[in-house]
Amino acid sequence: MATIRPSSDLRNKYNEISAFCNKYNEPVFITKNGTGDLVILSNAEYERLSGKYELHRLLDEALAAMKKGTGRSAEEVFAEIEREFGFDRV
Repeated sequence: MATIRPSSDLRNKYNEISAFCNKYNEPVFITKNGTGDLVILSNAEYERLSGKYELHRLLDEALAAMKKGTGRSAEEVFAEIEREFGFDRV
């Protein structure tokens, strides 16, 4: 269930909101005059969601390249990585 708090709690109960976000990795929705205004997340949860978004963006980009025929095969990509980092093929 969503946690909804008034904007005054940011000033008066910041530590409580911070502890909740960090402990449960859940957002807190902040209202201003009874209307949704902000969403507060822990830094760790924000980084996790940002990473997930970036992964999806890169996968979409790769799929679009494959459909256009401009992508490279997985074998080509892994061979390049092996050359770049000096890995021996197994």
